[in-house]
Amino acid sequence: MAAAASCSASPLLLPSGPRHAAASTAWLRGGGAFRSRALSSEVSCCCKAASGRSAAQCRGADDFLIGGGSSTRRGLLGVALGASALGLAAFDAVAAGLPPEEKPKLCDASCETELENVPMVTTESGLQYKDIKVGEGPSPPIGFQVAANYVAMVPNGQIFDSSLEKGQPYIFRVGSGQVIKGLDEGILSMKVGGLRRLYIPGPLAFPKGLTSAPGRPRVPPSSPVVFDVNLLYIPGLDDE
Repeated sequence: MAAAASCSASPLLLPSGPRHAAASTAWLRGGGAFRSRALSSEVSCCCKAASGRSAAQCRGADDFLIGGGSSTRRGLLGVALGASALGLAAFDAVAAGLPPEEKPKLCDASCETELENVPMVTTESGLQYKDIKVGEGPSPPIGFQVAANYVAMVPNGQIFDSSLEKGQPYIFRVGSGQVIKGLDEGILSMKVGGLRRLYIPGPLAFPKGLTSAPGRPRVPPSSPVVFDVNLLYIPGLDDE
């Protein structure tokens, strides 16, 4: 899908997310440095406490304890490895996106409750929708520009794209193939000010799918998606 020249980035195209290999390596390097510092400082301290010798006199004993496989070395190494493991576990939790990020929505919790009682409309193409709010005035003619906010989700409710996060509405020519078929069809029968939930079946969604991004779900090829859409403005029509 090509985006309109005058609009923000298409809701249908998402960059692949960066890998965490570099961050993981940094954590591992940090763990190694921690173990080295813990061994050298703690062994020196034990030597001086036990014998009353100076740091210089203890240097030889330090070398022996660090390299000789003593019980002190094993104990300290166990503590250091435990701390490093905890750090890696914390990193894994962050990388996994826990806790989930709160993203702005067009339909909040109360809206979701009300939506359960809204009748479903099914079109000949298989598109389904529920009108959360019916707008006013005419619907956009084919080929006219429209300005709309959207929140795009996979069926379990995870958001994979949103104009609200970009901070500006999405502008495109409706019915011209600039967006997926289900979004085109769904907006063509809306009115300005209307808020609609579109249940878009696979054949009207993304033929090639979308790759995942950090904190975003993957959209498999030709799989169903859900769009909440708020039609804000029809520039060419409202300006006449």
